[in-house]
Amino acid sequence: MTIGQSMLSEFDQEMAGTRKTIERLPDQQWNWKPHDKSGTVGWLASHLATMPGWITMTLQTDQLDYAPVDGPAYVPPKLENRQQLLAEFDKGVTEARKALAGASDPDILKDWTLLAGGQTIFTMPRVACLRGMVLNHMIHHRAQLTVYYRLLNVPVPGLYGPSADETQPAADAAAN
Repeated sequence: MTIGQSMLSEFDQEMAGTRKTIERLPDQQWNWKPHDKSGTVGWLASHLATMPGWITMTLQTDQLDYAPVDGPAYVPPKLENRQQLLAEFDKGVTEARKALAGASDPDILKDWTLLAGGQTIFTMPRVACLRGMVLNHMIHHRAQLTVYYRLLNVPVPGLYGPSADETQPAADAAAN
């Protein structure tokens, strides 16, 4: 089993929880934000929905300069509603899972670099980038999104067990 293949069960669990979270986004609240310094719920969900694509990009490239001096800056896809979010997310998950499953150990251990204007932000092995800058980053923003949901009275999905909005009856909980 390769390193990438060993990551698939974690990948599948986190993608399922993330999809469950994105599915609850209320389109009518797209531009809501909890504070002037915060992003909107639509921006946050869009950021989250595009992250699976980062796995494929990381495995298929050696670097990304998101603001190159001699070219256009990276611009994420413009998503405007829950349906578009889910389509982008599902596409990214499918491609990322295939890329992760097919990555050889030498490829996944190869260094990857993030740049801004030609300046190195970091260089680390791809596997560290996948865990830190993609999976952990997704978990962080998914948690932020659930706080937004709580403030909007949107039921928070259970991610690692039931949430306060999805409690199990005592008899069911005792049986588990």
